[in-house]
Amino acid sequence: MSELNLLVVVGSTRPGRVGPKVADWFVDAAKAHGGFQVTVADLAEENLPLLDEPHHPRLGNYQNDHTKRWSEKVAAADAIVFVIPEYNYGLGAAFKNALDYLHAEWAYKPASVVSYGGVSAGTRSAMGLQGTAYALRLWMMPESVNIPFVHSLVKDGRLEATEAMDRAATAVLDELAKVGAALEPLRG
Repeated sequence: MSELNLLVVVGSTRPGRVGPKVADWFVDAAKAHGGFQVTVADLAEENLPLLDEPHHPRLGNYQNDHTKRWSEKVAAADAIVFVIPEYNYGLGAAFKNALDYLHAEWAYKPASVVSYGGVSAGTRSAMGLQGTAYALRLWMMPESVNIPFVHSLVKDGRLEATEAMDRAATAVLDELAKVGAALEPLRG
């Protein structure tokens, strides 16, 4: 496998959110790292209503165009990075809803988290993802990027990464590349 298709999912839909700035930084890091075709899925643009499919997602019998589009994006990915904040010590509703829409599309894909927030850096939401990922056969890597006090790093409309963030992003991308290649036969 020469290049992995990396899907970067922006998990916040809130007006005024910083998620797209965080995602822009990570996408640049992934492109500079090499070995990845990078696609971004911003849940604010996906505009998925509360799960409205009449059939269980494990059946893949999707009725709605928004679900079919979402399914195609996730199915095309070889690896996934979730850019997520923390809301009340957990996952945001729009993000959890997007996970629940699909089933087989997530399976056997390595994934990591770029979490952000205040003092806790969104780490509680990252940990909250573990149970859902387990049920979906989504292989969560222990390597992650956790960004505390994220708003203090936004200057002139862009996120200015620290050295620690850059090192963490490299570790995430290295691991996604290794595990993504190893899991490729299971995704096929």
